[in-house]
Amino acid sequence: MGRTAQRAREQAAVDPPPARALPDRAWAALSGVLAAAVSLGFTELLAAGSDSVPSLVKAVGGVVIDAAPIVVTEWAIQTFGRNDKTVLLAGVLILALVFGALLGVAARRDMTKAAAGFGAFALLGVLAARQDPLTAVPWTVVVAAVGALVGVGALAKLLAAATPRSGPRQPGVGQPKNEPGTTSMDRRRFLSLAAVIGVVAVGAATAGRAVSDMGRAAVMAARAALRLPAVVAPLPPIPAGATLAIPGLTPLVTSNTGFYRIDTALEVPRVDPDTWTLTIDGMVDRPLRLTLADLMAMPQVEADITIACVSNEVGGDLIGSARWQGVRLADLLDKAGVQPGATQLASQSVDGWTCGFPTEAARDGREALVAIGMNGELLPLQHGFPARLVVPGLYGYVSSTKWLSHIRLTTLEDFDGYWVPRGWSKLGPIKIHSRIDVPDSGTRIPAGRTPIAGVAWAQRRGIATVEVQVDDEPWVAARLSDEVGVDMWRQWVVEWDATPGEHRIAVRTTDRTGEVQTAERRDVMPDGATGHHTVQVRVT
Repeated sequence: MGRTAQRAREQAAVDPPPARALPDRAWAALSGVLAAAVSLGFTELLAAGSDSVPSLVKAVGGVVIDAAPIVVTEWAIQTFGRNDKTVLLAGVLILALVFGALLGVAARRDMTKAAAGFGAFALLGVLAARQDPLTAVPWTVVVAAVGALVGVGALAKLLAAATPRSGPRQPGVGQPKNEPGTTSMDRRRFLSLAAVIGVVAVGAATAGRAVSDMGRAAVMAARAALRLPAVVAPLPPIPAGATLAIPGLTPLVTSNTGFYRIDTALEVPRVDPDTWTLTIDGMVDRPLRLTLADLMAMPQVEADITIACVSNEVGGDLIGSARWQGVRLADLLDKAGVQPGATQLASQSVDGWTCGFPTEAARDGREALVAIGMNGELLPLQHGFPARLVVPGLYGYVSSTKWLSHIRLTTLEDFDGYWVPRGWSKLGPIKIHSRIDVPDSGTRIPAGRTPIAGVAWAQRRGIATVEVQVDDEPWVAARLSDEVGVDMWRQWVVEWDATPGEHRIAVRTTDRTGEVQTAERRDVMPDGATGHHTVQVRVT
């Protein structure tokens, strides 16, 4: 027996054992992608059942938004517009799947690397989710851990199926019969398992979306059961003369479905109107905690107001007008009793977004509102239901808090809203602007009499004149629509005798204080774009 063992050891020294069979890199990468997909699918499904456990993909996306340089944020808004959030989420998902592919390749030799990778991604999701004040951290940890375990388990199963099986090779040229070796993997078995895991991943994500939609539907049903209270002194209907009947001209009142939406929320918050409250505190004598029923019971007012995003470029469409309904912000502040020295009104949404503006803007006579209605109906979910701030004359980044939950009176020195540390101006008054809607730039139009038309705005001041210039000809005064109010834009039109050739058309406006819209082109950073809007057309 001793001699036999000695010979075996000697033989082993001469012929080391064959290397362990490993899956092909491509199959391993595919295994990692599928494992990451099923992991994410399960986290989406588990998170969808609770408003306090956010989607980890969306949580990571939110951190990306917060950390992204301003130039990247602005590029995304200008490039993708209302689709910027969809593109961001798609990018996060693609990166997660690429990370899964890398883990799959790494796990060919060491499965602990995959376990560590899935654990790290779960930890990243939890840390990102903690940024949301509504997050229940313990349950989020559970969801992330389950997702990581599902991913590791799926990857182990797939790699096992992708590993070539050991066994005797069939004899070939120069190869003795029954020489030990490794056969190729059973592709049918692997692809069958991959298909099952892929279906489970898609099914879990789809089910999660369905559960989430059910939660959204519940809020929609609660909203549908409510009715806007009567207004104390309703505004008259928009006068016929305030609208010019010109095809292609922007409507005076923007529809709720067509109204622009720019915010940091990757998913519209689902706020239960029965449990929602608004807190007003800080430098006040009598802190308030109001329910939606409390707001609805207070005197309601209407106001026609144009609001705009500071990211709106010259000629851009990140602007809209609506008839808003709600409670005067000044009335709420009087009820709370603002203390001397409270120079800033800081506000916060249910998802933690913040902004701030001078307290004076809520008490100088403008119709600053805690709005609950928009164009004759309760606020749509995507525009802030159940309540939001609307402050005439200020860009949205300093004033238009949607899904409002908290108003705090403080000083200008003691608080900076979300965008201020990121390079935007502390104050955000909307600049005087005008835009050409008709004709569109780059179009061909027939020679002869044709309208040049658009909109102009100068909130808090009102529009005095609008002028149009074709090429280097003198400026020509436009015909203005009737004014609805100083806080709402006006339509304008010039009848142009178009002659054949290439033409450049420019527009400028003057407000009622005498300020003329500047021709100096400036970017939206740090407090809004400036310059004349111009279009190029070809007359045939």
